[in-house]
Amino acid sequence: MKKIWTLMMVLLLVLAGCAEEQEKEASSDQTDKEEVTLKVASLIPPMTDILEIAKKQLKEEGINLEIVVLSDNVQPNNALAAKEVDANFFQHVPYMEEYNEENGTDLVPVQPIYHAIYGVYSKNYKTMEELPEGATIAIANDPTNIGRSLAILDNEGIIKLKDGVGIHATQADIIENPKNYKFEEVDLLMLARMYDDADAVIMTPAYAQPLGLTPKSDALLTEGLESEFAITLVARSDNADSEAIQKLAESMTSPEVKKFLEEEYGENSIPAF
Repeated sequence: MKKIWTLMMVLLLVLAGCAEEQEKEASSDQTDKEEVTLKVASLIPPMTDILEIAKKQLKEEGINLEIVVLSDNVQPNNALAAKEVDANFFQHVPYMEEYNEENGTDLVPVQPIYHAIYGVYSKNYKTMEELPEGATIAIANDPTNIGRSLAILDNEGIIKLKDGVGIHATQADIIENPKNYKFEEVDLLMLARMYDDADAVIMTPAYAQPLGLTPKSDALLTEGLESEFAITLVARSDNADSEAIQKLAESMTSPEVKKFLEEEYGENSIPAF
């Protein structure tokens, strides 16, 4: 009996030790989760708003989301390529692909989040027909958005582009311009300011909304929903499949984000998930 009692005590001690070790491992795992920091570069609302929603959700997953707000549409990709941030959220895939081609980088799309409806806006004219001969139309100066802007006008018969150029068009591809419109290419972040100076501006809701403009009520014409232009969460090929990035993508496509977009941005920013 004494031997049996001794064996039982040893067994209990072993089991207690295992339980203690498991607790330590669980505690260590939790500590590791709490130490994960994810840096994401972005620009303006609703991009930053969506990240703020995701930040609250990720905190429960042990991930600290640090939102890095930058001042132009080049820095977020530079920072991501240089590994100063882990992801960015401000661009559509054609813009990302253009950056990769020009810089030899390997940025990759992770998850489309919302469609920003591109539109033509004017302070002084209510329809495209009212735009006078020789009117100045401001467009973004990066190649993908130049092509996107010209394609809107081509699709509506306002101008005519060379066959097949589509969203890759430049001003050199305009073969018919009946009203001799002039296209002024400016930095993306300058488009809202051009609303006062140009006869018309082609821009996304992110820049139109602060001016009190919406596609449905104020745009002279709009682009349809094109999936390739959805504002997308972007990472690098070396971290896109990481657990933290994937959890970020899940949080950014949560019912809370969808509800936020539908209630706060309505027709301006339509969920792409």
